[in-house]
Parts: sequence; C-alpha cells; structure tokens
Amino acid sequence: MGELFEKIWFDEHLQTLSDWKKDAYESFSTIIADKDNTYPCIPGRQGFLTNNLRFSFAGDPRKVDSAKELSLALREYGKCSRETGKYASLVTFFETPKDLLDQFDVEDYRELFWKVLNQVTAFDEKEWPEDIPTDPTDHKWEFCFDGEPYFAFCATPAHEVRRSRHFPCFLLAFQPRWVFEEINDSTVFGQKMKKSIRKRLVEYDGMPGHPDLKWYGQSDNHEWKQYFLSDNETSPSKCPFMRMQQTLPNFTQKS
Repeated sequence: MGELFEKIWFDEHLQTLSDWKKDAYESFSTIIADKDNTYPCIPGRQGFLTNNLRFSFAGDPRKVDSAKELSLALREYGKCSRETGKYASLVTFFETPKDLLDQFDVEDYRELFWKVLNQVTAFDEKEWPEDIPTDPTDHKWEFCFDGEPYFAFCATPAHEVRRSRHFPCFLLAFQPRWVFEEINDSTVFGQKMKKSIRKRLVEYDGMPGHPDLKWYGQSDNHEWKQYFLSDNETSPSKCPFMRMQQTLPNFTQKS
C-alpha cells in the first residue's frame, strides 16, 4: 500500500502490470513526452524525461478505499519528494470502470474530484500547517497533506475541448509547493516559464487559457479553482473542500 513507481522502473517492468495500469502509463508517456514537444506543462514534461516524477495507482475513484490508497501514496511521497529532483510531482492513475466512462460528464468528474480530495484529507494524521490558511477563499490557501502543501491537478476522460485536462482515465497529480520557489512571478526564470507555458497552452487547447489560471499568492488568485478546470470558462462560486474528521460514504453511482 502506498507504493510509488518511477519512469526507470516502468521502462523495465511495464509488461508485468495489469492491462489498465499499463494502458494508463503508456497514455501518459505518449502525451507528456510527445516528440513534437507540444505538451504545455514544461516542468511536467521535463520532470518526466529526467525521472523526477513518481507514480501510483488506485482503484475505482468512487470508493473510499481508493482515496485511502492515494493518502498512503501521498504520505510516502512526502518523505521522498525533495530527493526526486526540482520538477517533482506525484501522478496517480485511478482505475476507471466502463460505467463511469459512459455516464460521467465534466461536472460529474468535478464532484468526484472534490469527494476524493475530501476523503483523502480525512486520512491525514497531521495538523494543517500553521503558515497555510485553512480557508480556501484566502489567496494563500493550498491543499495540504501530512504537513506538506501541494498544487493539485485533475484530468478526466470527459474533457474534450480543453485537451490539457483530458486523460483516458481519472487522473490526479500533486506538485509540492516548494517546486515553485524558483517558478513564480518574482523571478525572471518564472516569468519566462509562465509566458512559454501560457503560449503553449493556447496552442495545445486551441482556446484561450482559463481565466482562473493565476499565480499562487496573487490577491485575486484562488488555487482551488485551478485544480479542476471546466471545458469552458466557467468556474464554481464556492470551494467544495472540507477538512473532514471521518471518511465519506462510497460514491458508487451517478446520482
């Protein structure tokens, strides 16, 4: 439980995995390491090519046990993330059954994403970091687990217009906040990186970047809105994140 994998492991052992795990990793590898170098998240692509990323697998995202699997992986990841490289991230692939693929639209996946995050935080055994606000409406709020703040990212099979948020199975990624110490609006490197990413994002998606995409710490920024983007330019008015004391019931079917 909580097992982490890296690119060099997949390069040698990919064929030992079950079909859905193998398909998920191969899809990710194809998308992020495309030969034309078009994937918009430059740090993510570099992280993959230089073996900075770590990967984990979880079951049906509608089940609490799958959120527990993710929580165990996040706990293990927090212990080693600083040793993996400056473009560190944890990518988790969820087994996504056919009924979910057939029935869920973008808004269903949005609800599912926040349910998973709420379940994961229920397994957090540490106190919320003192320097991170607990109120998601605060511009310095960030999702935290096991004392570490993370930028969360969700991609789903239902996203069609915004290609950068499409993936064949339900996918969550967590980027440690310390990764952004050099990639931010106060550094020349960060400013250049932002300009390049935004340009590539527009070209990749074929549409303007979502208006919720801003820098962490900006007075008008809300990180939670960036975790899950709509296929259009809309966004929720209220953050669904709740710091729970116990796990939520299984989310077994579309209501």
